[in-house]
Amino acid sequence: MAKKKIAVIGIGKIAQDQHLPVIDKSPDFELAACVSTRGLGHRDVPVFRTPAELYKAMPEVKVVAICTPPGVRHAYVRQAIDAGKDVLLEKPPTPTITEFEDLVAYGEKKGRVLFQTWHSRYNAAVDAAKLILKDEGVASVRIDWRESVRKWHPGQEWVWEPGGFGVCDPGINAMSIFTRIMPFPVFVESARLKFPSNRQTPVDVEIVFKSAEKHQPKLSAGFNWLEESGEIWTIAMETRKGTELKLERGGTVLRVDGKETVANPSSEYEAIYERFAKLLKKGKSEMDGSPLRLIGDAFLLGARENVDEFHW
Repeated sequence: MAKKKIAVIGIGKIAQDQHLPVIDKSPDFELAACVSTRGLGHRDVPVFRTPAELYKAMPEVKVVAICTPPGVRHAYVRQAIDAGKDVLLEKPPTPTITEFEDLVAYGEKKGRVLFQTWHSRYNAAVDAAKLILKDEGVASVRIDWRESVRKWHPGQEWVWEPGGFGVCDPGINAMSIFTRIMPFPVFVESARLKFPSNRQTPVDVEIVFKSAEKHQPKLSAGFNWLEESGEIWTIAMETRKGTELKLERGGTVLRVDGKETVANPSSEYEAIYERFAKLLKKGKSEMDGSPLRLIGDAFLLGARENVDEFHW
């Protein structure tokens, strides 16, 4: 079967590190073009400054991956839908839940396939943890998501602007795993957000969750963006039967009572594009907004605290 031609819109760090190399190796997709306001490209494919230029010059390209910052995502996805394209969206999807839900409805109305990706979900360790929690129940969950903004978003000012999510940009990865593995709905009970006094988004967030479960499991999360000792991406869980689970390294490793039971190298983006190919074949969209809703609720309910200024 011939590969589908795909264009990548937004050639930033995540596109360069993940999307473009994965597409190069994909059995399902062939990179046809790049769209970059800075004129960045990949290999020898055509580069366009705007999506409109791409759509006019290469109408045969029917699939796009949108990897821009979230602030422009709603307009770009609607424009792609109007141009008759099927769309893969990098996370986080949009700055607001209202925009996200509009895209879901608009894609359905126009008959286009939309795929909201949550890359951290695509790990065997995540699936294994989900099955154990479903079988044994949940007594507690503690999420710790700490990394360096200087390493993962070097010089990217948009992350500090309104709608840029701040530390909730990586934190939403944890929420994507959390909402995937929990056997019941969870809600934000309270949150504390620490903002650098010279920035518009938080650098540290602490969240307490609640549920409708009668036994009231203890559920909480902490995100921090100034961790310089290395990444801490862990979710520690205890089941109602007393089993201790720990997802480590962003969901790629699972320990059960201290014993490593699943440890696979990360192939999250390969899995994303495999899933997208299947959705395109079925003509089916997949647009789960639950991680975005939890982050949005944390902002709505969160108490703000100003802390030291941040400088690169």
